[in-house]
Amino acid sequence: MTFLLLRLTSCCFYPTLLLFLTVACSVKSSVKLPPNVTVPALLLFGDSIVDAGNNNNIQTLVKCNFPPYGKDFEGGVPTGRFCNGKVPSDIIAKELGNKDTVPAYLDSTVLPQDLVTGVTFASGGAGFDPLTPKLVELYELGARRIGFFSAPPIGCVPSQRTLAGGAGRKCAENLNEAAKLFNSKLSKKLDSLGSSLPNGRFVYIDVYNLLLDLIQNPKKHGFQVADKGCCGTGDIEVSILCNQYTPVKCANISDHIFWDSYHPTESAYKALVSPLLGQNLNKFF
Repeated sequence: MTFLLLRLTSCCFYPTLLLFLTVACSVKSSVKLPPNVTVPALLLFGDSIVDAGNNNNIQTLVKCNFPPYGKDFEGGVPTGRFCNGKVPSDIIAKELGNKDTVPAYLDSTVLPQDLVTGVTFASGGAGFDPLTPKLVELYELGARRIGFFSAPPIGCVPSQRTLAGGAGRKCAENLNEAAKLFNSKLSKKLDSLGSSLPNGRFVYIDVYNLLLDLIQNPKKHGFQVADKGCCGTGDIEVSILCNQYTPVKCANISDHIFWDSYHPTESAYKALVSPLLGQNLNKFF
């Protein structure tokens, strides 16, 4: 079976497509899969949320292969992941019993066996491609299980609070409303596709409300700070603005939902990924 999880947004934020290749066998997984089913390969497409270093050798300012990025990754190495540690692709792979981390396709150390078990093709700063939502380019190729991650509450990330949240740095509700409008249209479209394409399963995966709950109720989820990142002031620093000369001001990074002004911490990703997988995997079978 082949599973696709596709993330589309109207503002180039968190667009992620995950391709799961599943076979019948037995392997240790943190989430409950159907009997005798495992996920031996995980392929990802998207932006900085699941970029593990593809941008390192590309001519772009959207890079993070320097400290303090990777501060809590294996060995403290800045691999090009836009995070203090692991990103969702790594966490998903681990939870599904696939592998501990998912390397970047353009990583010079990637081996043939890595391609077989999974890599990420994601590139930080990637935007919306009109070809991406043409699902029939996917259905005719054999994809039958396709999941779409909703747009997140983008008005609540630290940078958007700073730029559009007023003097109090509140969530920019106009951006959140745009995300909700997009999500409502996406959900309806997926419902119609389910009835028009035989044997296809098109699953809407709600990231918006889960992340919003994390941000609005941080202490309920074990966090202390939800409106600032750990890098620099926490208000605007991201990518090259978050660098070796920028202090990391969080005494305990795991207390914070955001690492920089756009990207969550590894702890926040873990808090999001586990329930997302638990709530939605059964919809594909």
